[in-house]
Amino acid sequence: GTVTFYTHPMSRGRIAHWMLEEVGAKYDVKILNFEKREHKDKKYLAINPMGKLPAIIHRGVTITETPAIIAYLADAFPKANLAPSVDSPERGAYYRWLFFGHGCFEPATIDKMLARPPAEKTMSLGWGTYDDTVNTLEKAISSNPFILGERFTAADLYVSSLIQAAMFLAKTLEPRPAFQQYLARCTDRPANQRAIRQCDELLKQLA
Repeated sequence: GTVTFYTHPMSRGRIAHWMLEEVGAKYDVKILNFEKREHKDKKYLAINPMGKLPAIIHRGVTITETPAIIAYLADAFPKANLAPSVDSPERGAYYRWLFFGHGCFEPATIDKMLARPPAEKTMSLGWGTYDDTVNTLEKAISSNPFILGERFTAADLYVSSLIQAAMFLAKTLEPRPAFQQYLARCTDRPANQRAIRQCDELLKQLA
């Protein structure tokens, strides 16, 4: 069935938008205007009480949280071949880096963006330190073209999107060659280029 997609073109919805294009899903875009605070309207809060974007509804189920949406779509549209099968050993590594992106890399870089003072008890943080997080990710993407080797997966889509945001928007990630090369390999994909063009059109609608 059709995916109902709640988004704003200048939000993490861009990541989900790329994924929808990658899997070839039919989807209906619902743009929420930040200036009008439509994301905090009662109607949307009934879908996502956090009032955050993106969110999707598919087959009667609501999914929020960007990596959950990415992982769900990969499994819901298996013909796109963006996730290892459940019985594949690679499923473990796929989960590892998908969750690393959300649980370690994004909070570490957001921490840096907000210039928060270093935590005294880094053991309490899932990511420990910013440097450990960045160096770990650099190592993971340096040995092969993609996180699982030669094959692009939804984990790459998510992680490369986070790298792009940290490097160019938040300016919290040093543009090391490994990050630049990996980013180019991932974001040059036709599905991403289609999503970018569509996001540009959505922005014009909001202007």
